[in-house]
Parts: sequence; structure tokens; C-alpha cells
Amino acid sequence: MAKKSTVLKVSGLRRAYGPVTIVDDFSLEVRAGEAVALTGRNGSGKSTVLRCLVGADKADEGTIEVCGFPVIETSPRTRRDVATVIDDLDFFPDLSVVEHLDLLARAHGVPDADALVDDVLEQVQLVPQSGQLPGTLSSGQRRRLGLATAFVRPRQLLVLDEPEARLDVEGVIWLANRLRAERQQGLAIVFASHEPSLVETVATRVVELGAPRG
Repeated sequence: MAKKSTVLKVSGLRRAYGPVTIVDDFSLEVRAGEAVALTGRNGSGKSTVLRCLVGADKADEGTIEVCGFPVIETSPRTRRDVATVIDDLDFFPDLSVVEHLDLLARAHGVPDADALVDDVLEQVQLVPQSGQLPGTLSSGQRRRLGLATAFVRPRQLLVLDEPEARLDVEGVIWLANRLRAERQQGLAIVFASHEPSLVETVATRVVELGAPRG
């Protein structure tokens, strides 16, 4: 069997804030079709690692490559290859749910954007809310919209920070099955989670981060 290509390679990542080192000498390699779950206590550095992986935070030391190229948040290559939901997204206040997703899909040159957006809206169960503005959604619906923004665009690597947050039990089950299907189709996934059922269903590997030491 052919060896699957490396999508993400992290070597010697270090990130400190003032005198406190949050992440030190962190290395990780993720191949196509693998899903790595980052677990650990609050403050152990999970979110910091994820923000560095997508270029939203800059590591003090180490290298991060996606598909063989350095991660730079503003790089078209990084934006093409990496889809992420790591923060509460700021949505355009005057664009409806469907308009947000349509804009993203078309901006990324997705073929048949209309059909993809319709399919994703159905999967995230936001069809009834498709004409609403994001500000009118519940917190759980906003989380589903955030996840939908990742699913309507091309991606080689999917990075998620506690994607189960604010989802009900049914939503967590849907998310677990969707992410497992993405992995089985060859996507590389790195996610942080406190939900054991999500980790068990999706992850091919678990990396536990230790609490920071001052």
C-alpha cells in the first residue's frame, strides 16, 4: 500500500507569553486521512497550538508546513489548503446565512457552488434559518454556521478548536460522523476536544498536552 502524503508537519514549536512558556518543543506530523485529537486540561496549550498551525499566532521557535510549504496566514496557498474553525467567527452583519456560504464557496472557486451550499445547509440543519442574519441565530446555530464555512470550501487540512462547543447531543453525533467521513475521504484533521465520544469516533491518534509550567 502506498504511503499517504504528509499534509501537516510541525517541528520544535515553542510559544511563550512573557515569562510563561505555553508550548515547548512540540512536533507533529499528520498525513492525509489521519485525524489527530489534542486533549489536555484547560491551559495546556491546545488552542495556542491550533492558532499557530493556521498562522493566527506566531510561534517563537519551530517550523510549520502544510503540503510542504510554510504556513502564512495571508498566503493564498495557506488559505487554499487550510480550513479552520478556532474562534467565534465575525460574520458580515448584513449578509444572510446562505449569502455567507455562497460568498465563501464562490471566492474559493468551488464548482457548482449553489449545489454545495444547499447540501451543507441541509447537513448543518440551517435550511430554515438560511435567510436569517447571523446576529439572529442562537449560539448553537452560530456554531453550525461556523462549521459550515469550513465545509463549503476546498481543504487539505481541517483545524478545529472544540468544534462540539454549544452543540446539543444530536449535533455532536452529526459532527462526529461528518468528521469521520471527511477523514475517510482523505482529509487531514487536527482538533482539540473535551468530548470523549467525538475523540473516539474521529481520531486516529490522540496527543495529550501537559499543563504549562511556569
